[in-house]
Amino acid sequence: MRQGRLLEQRLFATCFENAPGNRAIDVLKGYANDDGGFGHGLEPDKRCPASLPIDVEVALQTMAAARTVDPPLVRGACEYLAKVAADMDCGAAVPLAFPVIEAYPRAAHWTEWTYQPGLNPSAGIVGLLYRLRVNHPWIPAAAKYCWEQLDKADLPTDAHALNEVLVFLEHTPESERASSVAARVRESLLDASWFRLDPDDTSYGLSPLSVAPFADSLWRSLFADDVIQAHLDRLERDQQADGGWPIAWEPPGPASLLEWRGIVTLQSMRTLVSFGRLDPEC
Repeated sequence: MRQGRLLEQRLFATCFENAPGNRAIDVLKGYANDDGGFGHGLEPDKRCPASLPIDVEVALQTMAAARTVDPPLVRGACEYLAKVAADMDCGAAVPLAFPVIEAYPRAAHWTEWTYQPGLNPSAGIVGLLYRLRVNHPWIPAAAKYCWEQLDKADLPTDAHALNEVLVFLEHTPESERASSVAARVRESLLDASWFRLDPDDTSYGLSPLSVAPFADSLWRSLFADDVIQAHLDRLERDQQADGGWPIAWEPPGPASLLEWRGIVTLQSMRTLVSFGRLDPEC
């Protein structure tokens, strides 16, 4: 309440105070653009007002958390993604961002690599659209691209891309096909860059709780229970004196830092409550 932006405050109210999800969606609309996409630093590591696929992904994550789908917003987002994919001409895949971000403050890691279409973020976006039960012609075309990439011998070597793949595999209607790929993803994940299996590793990266953030997460089974419990212990220890959780990278400025702390604090609370480590009534 002291530092988080209005979006996370509304999501908190939805997740923990039984507030209707449409109140969070009302705030989300402020990040939408006329082209159907989302921007304006919805993902706070770049302060660019233009629409970017990463911001569309965050918008879909927000709807999933709010358990509310706004049909006009989703339809516009799909039209935006379809246009981006057509312009990129890469099998319906989209990139995270575009060079337009270079005209605005951004975190140091938002560079040229984010301009390449790929499974990150295409797989995660398609998975979220499946989860939200959205229908649009871009979705099967993008899913076809994802399966073509996953059918190759070599999977991505970056934990972020593999996490996007797991979102896709969790929600695709082709569940049997997904199960066979998931085992390969787990093996790749253990050796992937930016994956932190050791709960005592304080460097930036994704942990098992990034892959399975809730007790009923499908991919919780990819990790032994003692591993999950050790990371939950670590998550509890990481809470700061002001009640929030820290971030492990350098954002582009103080506003981004506060926004990110609101985001990771809400996610940390949702995870701890789900696993029974935190009583939401306290």
